[in-house]
Amino acid sequence: MLAAMVLSGTIGLVVIESGLPVESVVLLRCLLGALGLGLWLWWQRAWVPPGRRAWTAMLIGGLALVANWVMLFHAYAYVGIAIATVVYHVQPFMLVLAAALGGEAIGWRKLVWMLPALAGVVLSSGLGNDSAASVGLQGSAPVWGIVLALLAAALYTVTVISTRRVQGIAPAQIAMVQMLVGGAALALWSTPMLLQMWGTGAPLPSTKTVFCVLILGLVHTALMYGLMYGAFQRLAATAVAMLSFVYPAVALAVDLLWFGAHPSVLQWSGMGLIVAAVLGYRLQDMRS
Repeated sequence: MLAAMVLSGTIGLVVIESGLPVESVVLLRCLLGALGLGLWLWWQRAWVPPGRRAWTAMLIGGLALVANWVMLFHAYAYVGIAIATVVYHVQPFMLVLAAALGGEAIGWRKLVWMLPALAGVVLSSGLGNDSAASVGLQGSAPVWGIVLALLAAALYTVTVISTRRVQGIAPAQIAMVQMLVGGAALALWSTPMLLQMWGTGAPLPSTKTVFCVLILGLVHTALMYGLMYGAFQRLAATAVAMLSFVYPAVALAVDLLWFGAHPSVLQWSGMGLIVAAVLGYRLQDMRS
């Protein structure tokens, strides 16, 4: 689990260093990730023919998963890896709200933690000040980065809900199908952009770009999924919840040390509020 979370925290680094448009990066990640997971399923002979309901759930989950990646990776360009990742972690609250809308009973004591989380989101945006310069992103609009990160979290919530409805199928198979479905949809949507790139005689990708794409698809997708699923089968829920905080911590370190980001005091406060709120919520959830 620790290895998986460290890898998660370095995804933004590989995405940005690849130098490719976000849509191209996500598409290649889908193809390579699905290939790696498919080879694993073939090796383990773990493929199970899905039913109609399972196909529908994986279709919805795949579209939401890939759209979530596109939104999150675009958010990096506006607010940096650290802020986008921390804001993205308000996703548990969205899952609770979705459950409430679905008629499930929820503990209102846990929802109290939503207030500091929302305050943290507002502070992380920079409150309309010149926070673009504070994170080393001249000419960008931080508020759009916050909006994209929140949309990514909402889309991931759809993926989680859809995936929970798939029973009796290996997680690796679910992930592979989701990547194939989402990748196919993204390929159709981005075809005009790709044709324009090829038509203008785009230069061949550099060795660095190829290396980053391979790492993202095979290591940050196929291998990382295998590590996480193995951890989920061996660890208690409390351990999984606590170790998941390694992800934003590593992302913050990458943004500070590699890209030289300098969040403002308000943005530091906002990220701290979000982390504290999510931690408090999960501790409350465990007590329940």
